[in-house]
Amino acid sequence: MTHAFVFSDDTLLCRQMPDGWWPLQVQLPESSSTSDDSTCQQAYQIGHVTLLESLAPSHWLSDSLPDVAHDLTDNNGFTAQATSAMTYDYAIVHDVILPIIAETSGNAFVPYRQLIPQLPAALSTQISQAIQLLRWQADTQFCSRCAAPAVHAETDERAMVCPVCRLRQYPRVQPCVITAVTRPNPQTGEMQILLAHHHRYGEQKLPLMYGLIAGFVEVGESLEHAVVREVAEEVNISLKDIRYVSSQPWPFPSNLMLGFRASYASGDIIIQEDELSHADFFDLSNLPKIPPKGSIARELIDQIAKEQGVLL
Repeated sequence: MTHAFVFSDDTLLCRQMPDGWWPLQVQLPESSSTSDDSTCQQAYQIGHVTLLESLAPSHWLSDSLPDVAHDLTDNNGFTAQATSAMTYDYAIVHDVILPIIAETSGNAFVPYRQLIPQLPAALSTQISQAIQLLRWQADTQFCSRCAAPAVHAETDERAMVCPVCRLRQYPRVQPCVITAVTRPNPQTGEMQILLAHHHRYGEQKLPLMYGLIAGFVEVGESLEHAVVREVAEEVNISLKDIRYVSSQPWPFPSNLMLGFRASYASGDIIIQEDELSHADFFDLSNLPKIPPKGSIARELIDQIAKEQGVLL
């Protein structure tokens, strides 16, 4: 792989194109090439990682699925080929030639969150992969058992190895459930969806953004159990008809978001005040500000709206 994406924390080197920012890949020096066995380990130096191919959703979407499933994912046929990624600091130290990065140059480091709505799903997944791997490298430079400096595995395996006690540390993925809860409006019968304003969104200008109920899966818990527990903890209601829909890697910090849908069963909304500032069921025809396209939260909301004939 002779090209690489360049990152600075959660921002990515991009070029300004007529339709927005697009991730830029830079040429690697010949000495950084991974074309033969003698240099294969260089792809796993601190600050430089190899990225696996990221498949387009068309590889698993069935032709028998409703049109809504196909409409939700832009560029279904775009597959991101295997490549590599590096930090800006790594590029400087290893004399990687970078383009001029300035306001007038058309090149800039752009936050990944800003890019998500416009990127093909496969490319977005690959960039998420890069952010997580580069952060994992930075966080596992020492053995968590004996504190000795860790080194990469001698093969191209993704593992940090302790040369003293031989502990192997692999990238960890944190499973999170996110759930779209629906019910008919008790007065009008119009379909409603449960949305909440989370403190994690931080201070925002009006209108406030509302999202779905989400949370980490606990040890010893099934995914369905996590859905029931998180919704009960955050808004005090019970569910029925829980079903899995889809997933999305989310590098904040290293999550795998597992999307579910469920129906309201019973209970009155009482919010968990240290997590939420407000939650309610909203008619699909009168939603507050919701997450942008490219997020699994928006995908779940769009799917329900499409089924009800509502265009968001």
